[in-house]
Amino acid sequence: MGVRDVANDSGVVHGYPHLDTVRTAITALYRRISRDGLYAYGVSVSPGDVGFADGDDLHLGAQRVARALVRQLRLPDARMVVGFRGMEHAASVELAAGPEYFIELNDRFRTHRRDIGAALAHEITHVLLHRLDLNFPGTRDNEILTDTATAYLGAGWLLLDAYREDEVSSQKLGYLTPEEFGYVLAKRALVFDEDPAPWFTSPQGYTAYTEGRARALRDTRLPPLTAAGWAGRHRYARDRRYAMDHTEPAAGAPGLPYAFEGGGRGGTDGLRVSFPCPTCHQRIRLPVRGRVRARCGLCRTVLECDT
Repeated sequence: MGVRDVANDSGVVHGYPHLDTVRTAITALYRRISRDGLYAYGVSVSPGDVGFADGDDLHLGAQRVARALVRQLRLPDARMVVGFRGMEHAASVELAAGPEYFIELNDRFRTHRRDIGAALAHEITHVLLHRLDLNFPGTRDNEILTDTATAYLGAGWLLLDAYREDEVSSQKLGYLTPEEFGYVLAKRALVFDEDPAPWFTSPQGYTAYTEGRARALRDTRLPPLTAAGWAGRHRYARDRRYAMDHTEPAAGAPGLPYAFEGGGRGGTDGLRVSFPCPTCHQRIRLPVRGRVRARCGLCRTVLECDT
């Protein structure tokens, strides 16, 4: 397993091309670790624990940062042996039964030490997911799961802080776009009431976080949630009326967060609406009966809805 490394290349992808997989990954974390288990990760790894001063010994410093990330990810009896060599990726880890795991970092980290923590965070999360037997089919989706888990479990702000881009060069670690990292970090911040913004040393990383946060907040303002704006509520009412009068679903615009089922009798009897939980993205099904308070069965978030 290796963390993707885009260095000195203008090809950094932006936007949200992997958003569906990211949301599926968040749901998978809640299902595998549980809501209570995730609350054990409520405090992120601190910048002081993963910082790398110029005078630090390379190998001792890398081992110190690795130990801090092992503690953050709550890995028991996991000793990380860190080495350096020339490679295409930023880092790689050989997954085995343990108790020792061998992580190799790209030789360029010998001189770019500030980003060692970011590379280690992704690889150590691979170890955690391996122990949890949590994986997605296919290399791409599995790496997106790993990035998402790294961010949601309190170590992924390092990966976004390693993103830097200017007119002549760029660097980004991981498979998520900068904005997707910002999205996951913001989803975490909303749950654990923790603001990672002061930790960013990269201006571009901070900007990506604010953009991702705006996208995450949109999830909390979509119908049938009562926090939805006027335009969303108006569209929802129109689609609900169609569902009440027709047995077949409305064609609708792609990307609508909700879907109706059981209509076609000119009323709301039997009509239900399904939509994703704004916290864990598991789909929730509710009868269409107006104002209602619902609790997600997976993450236990209480939702104010107007169905």
